[in-house]
Amino acid sequence: MITLNVNGKELTTEASADTPLLWVLRDSLNLTGTKFGCGMALCGACTVHIDGAATRSCVLPVSAAAGKKISTIENVAAEPVGKAVQEAWIAENVPQCGYCQSGQIMSATALLSQNRKPTDADIDTAMTGNICRCGTYVRIRAAIHRAAAALA
Repeated sequence: MITLNVNGKELTTEASADTPLLWVLRDSLNLTGTKFGCGMALCGACTVHIDGAATRSCVLPVSAAAGKKISTIENVAAEPVGKAVQEAWIAENVPQCGYCQSGQIMSATALLSQNRKPTDADIDTAMTGNICRCGTYVRIRAAIHRAAAALA
């Protein structure tokens, strides 16, 4: 048994220690907001927060997450930064197909938790590796700036 702190709750899983965290979240804990994209930590769809840092869950063994605070998209609005990001995403009409958006929101939230006044270059750096096949990057940047302004 592995005990995880997910969204502020202690949860246990019987998953093998080398099972990717993504599959434990989705298949064992029924937290399906975190998406599978590439399985190689290249697209960002599986992004969660581990101790506040944006982390690709598709390649992280669940054993490496034990004893750390894991936050998923299901809980992002529980904090002011996450709530501001989600509201900005809606206001800027960011999602098109929506598949990548949970990972995008998690990366944007991690950025704004560390930097409340990001430049375009800061945003580009933080969001690198979060791929949107629909190409909503301009709206994503606008939403991050809107969330930053709301938090100021």
